[in-house]
Amino acid sequence: MNVSHASIHPVEEVPTTDGGVAVAEQNVNVPMVRMKDIQGMPGTIGGLALRVSQFVFAAAALSVMASTSDFPSVTAFCFLVAAAGLQTLWSIALAITDVYAILVRRSLQNYRLVSSFTIGDGVTSTLIFAAACASAGITVLIDNDLGNCNENHCVQFETATGMAFICWFTTVPSFLLNFWSLASR
Repeated sequence: MNVSHASIHPVEEVPTTDGGVAVAEQNVNVPMVRMKDIQGMPGTIGGLALRVSQFVFAAAALSVMASTSDFPSVTAFCFLVAAAGLQTLWSIALAITDVYAILVRRSLQNYRLVSSFTIGDGVTSTLIFAAACASAGITVLIDNDLGNCNENHCVQFETATGMAFICWFTTVPSFLLNFWSLASR
């Protein structure tokens, strides 16, 4: 656990109080301060908020796209459903991990853990962005170029694509914070 400890940051002389008893002896049960817990990193309230918003937007993109009857006919829309499904599972798993870390006051700044979070966030953010871009291209093709919105579910396609882009916007900070934490070791 990454906490501030006297053996890590030695103090030459322990300060005393009026009675001559050292401050360190008085505050035996005081919890130690965790260092480098920036909001948005794993195990923080900000990190939990990012994970929950990723889950909500990915689940919205998945459910809106999957509710249309003709999404399987376009590969980009199938890709969006697969990427949003993966993002949903990844985000809810890490949100549960964040809730656990917050409840037991555990730091998630372990090198292997941060490495896996960074790789997972990088993969899922790349997939959701690629799927959103591909779906946006097909939606523009159907709507503007072909003019077939009367026969298709353009509103649902646009909504799911927009939710996927918003999901990506909430995934990028998680990736960047994890990557920064990994690079600063």
